[in-house]
Amino acid sequence: MTIKQLSVFLENKPGQLVEALETLANADIDLRALSLADTADFGILRVIVPNPDHAFNVLKEVGYIVMINEVIPVAVGDKPGSLAAVLRILADRDIDVEYTYAFVSHSKDRAFVILRIASENEFAIKILKENNVTLITEADLFEK
Repeated sequence: MTIKQLSVFLENKPGQLVEALETLANADIDLRALSLADTADFGILRVIVPNPDHAFNVLKEVGYIVMINEVIPVAVGDKPGSLAAVLRILADRDIDVEYTYAFVSHSKDRAFVILRIASENEFAIKILKENNVTLITEADLFEK
């Protein structure tokens, strides 16, 4: 199963990140996960939110360049080597992971991780399931 992630392009200037986050907050959009990557000129803010289509429209309406990507959310054991084991499964089958980021879950025994696969999400999901990797649902992500 995949979920939608928003990628928001921001100028690499003071205040740009907080303005994007305030835009979402003012629309009562809660963040579940956040990642920020930057270059000298711009940054890419990646967020997981409960209603990505609504958040997309909110950001577009005020002028942000924003895209929706499909990502794979997985749960890994909260112990050393758990994420490496999941990534090894994919690497052994030549599945390219473009990026990954983790975030805090409400569980004490596992961590949630977002995987962006270069291509073939369905193949990656099949391989993960065959190797007993726990895929998580949107309900898992937004459970409080």
